[in-house]
Amino acid sequence: MEDNFFVYVLYSIPFRKTYTGMTSDLITRFKFHNGKSLKGFTVRYRPWILAHVEYFVLKSDAIKREKELKSGKGREWIKSVIIPRIINLY
Repeated sequence: MEDNFFVYVLYSIPFRKTYTGMTSDLITRFKFHNGKSLKGFTVRYRPWILAHVEYFVLKSDAIKREKELKSGKGREWIKSVIIPRIINLY
């Protein structure tokens, strides 16, 4: 069975916070962030919306991209490109 990997950015509209992660099961992971987890960063800033997602075949590529998005340049790109798109929708 072939796995798919996703790098995603969540956004909390009420708190104006972002969260970047990587998973092979995007739907389950999103539900976990919004309701099933009991501790951690994402619990404090619910509800989350899915602001951005990228698909990868190789886990190593997904991990590399997640690290890029968590870097200073990546966070700036999220702040300047992704978040304005989301805000314009709401």
